[in-house]
Amino acid sequence: MSTTVETVSAAARTAPAAVIVAIDGPSGTGKSSTSKAVAAQLGLSYLDTGAQYRAITWWMLNNGIDVTDAAEIATAAAKPVIVSGTDPSAPTITVDGQDASGPIRTQEVTSKVSAVSAVPEVRALITELQRTIAAEAERGIVVEGRDIGTTVLPDADIKIFLTASPEARAARRSGEVKGSDLAATREALIKRDAADSGRKTSPLAKAGDAVEVDTTDLTLAQVVECVVTLVGEKQAVK
Repeated sequence: MSTTVETVSAAARTAPAAVIVAIDGPSGTGKSSTSKAVAAQLGLSYLDTGAQYRAITWWMLNNGIDVTDAAEIATAAAKPVIVSGTDPSAPTITVDGQDASGPIRTQEVTSKVSAVSAVPEVRALITELQRTIAAEAERGIVVEGRDIGTTVLPDADIKIFLTASPEARAARRSGEVKGSDLAATREALIKRDAADSGRKTSPLAKAGDAVEVDTTDLTLAQVVECVVTLVGEKQAVK
């Protein structure tokens, strides 16, 4: 995963109208669905940064790393090779050449990813990888996560922060997982929010210049339309 860290700037992108779109927010706000739809509609690349943290967590669980031991996590962080495919219609992620798109979505990974992603060495490596992918997206890219507009790509052309009520987020997540308990899902989301917002390194936070969009009462199509409009306005003046 080791690559040269670069500050992503407009000069580094070859297409005149290329834009970097940062979409942040907690789980269940519609980040993935919105980001993929916006990227597909505008012909941009797409990157799910959360999948990368899930991938490294999955690798550690599979390789006997104690994910409660920050020092052990830090020592192992550079070992797996994580590759993200950026086609919004069929995003992929592999770990050491193995397709990890399914395994990284298990409840075990979900319950451990916050602890692993809070380790500074993990965040440094993954952030480096994310910046490289964004810099290489000639036509522009939509990057979704929790610290994209604040830490990973602070110079992104457009920054969106999605929010939604805990009830709406829990309902969406429960709908994604057959047989899940709504109350337990809501409690897990709130716990995840606290962990992500409270970590010392690159916490979940809204960038000062981000546009906040509350998706509680909006359809996916409405959210996508809002973001596409904002991106179009930026492209028009680039």
